[in-house]
Amino acid sequence: MSSSADGGSKARVALSVSSFGAAGPEPLDELRSAGVEILENPHGRKLSEDEVAELVRDADGVIAGTEPLTEAVFEQCTRLRVISRVGVGMDNVDLAAAERRGIAVCNTPDAVTDAAAELALGGMLSALRHLSEMDAELRARRWTRKMGALLRGKTVGIVGLGRVGHRVAALLAPFEPRLLGHDVVQVEDFAGEQVTLDELLSRSDVVTLHVSGGGQLIGRDELAAMKPGAVLVNAARGGLVDEEALHEALTEGHLAGAYLDVFAKEPYEGPLTELPNVLLTPHAGSYAREARALMEQEAVRNLLEKLS
Repeated sequence: MSSSADGGSKARVALSVSSFGAAGPEPLDELRSAGVEILENPHGRKLSEDEVAELVRDADGVIAGTEPLTEAVFEQCTRLRVISRVGVGMDNVDLAAAERRGIAVCNTPDAVTDAAAELALGGMLSALRHLSEMDAELRARRWTRKMGALLRGKTVGIVGLGRVGHRVAALLAPFEPRLLGHDVVQVEDFAGEQVTLDELLSRSDVVTLHVSGGGQLIGRDELAAMKPGAVLVNAARGGLVDEEALHEALTEGHLAGAYLDVFAKEPYEGPLTELPNVLLTPHAGSYAREARALMEQEAVRNLLEKLS
């Protein structure tokens, strides 16, 4: 491990990610063994832009989550040389600004695949069988059974055919679905039929989103184009779905249910929390112990390699 840019002192590494080491001590142990000075997130939650700047101001590297790493942050963090993202998405990192300032950026695209795919599958099954609704009824001392639907034999549309989309397709195989897929490029080894987004929405009983980019993908028109009684799953990126329009589609009964793990603004406190037919989780896609440990270990190794 090389010394920091100030001439001989330890390299400083900020942990701006909201939780680190909860899945096991190995990532922190590896940082300590490398002889770096660790600057920990003092808040235990996702940091604001100002809080990130304060934490990272004197750091040479940062192990990051989804907090904003913007040009305004970089302007205050003149020592910063490496951003090592725990996870896949880079929407929170101003990549162009990082490149201009010579800041290396890396992520952990493989470690989260199984965790994200299994969570999406769990969301599908829960929405189809109304598990969260029946759980709430029972906790309220009401013995209410709700008629659900099988996943077996359904038409499932997978939007985004990268690592996670492919893994979802593999997990679905025992349910013998009709698979439709959509991506911005033609994918050679997808097991199902690749179609336009409009066709996928109109034909699918379940639509699950696994795209890597930002920006809204499913707005009011796309929701209206979905098959009546369908289920929408978004365990990919916040902001992909117009949450207000989704609320209307669920309230009016056009969609039977939805599962969201990600939101345009997090923590989410909006009106979807009031609906029984939507399952909500707090951006927990990577929060499987095995996946989280692997992601953090990869993030540490990526950072140490770039700092050396």
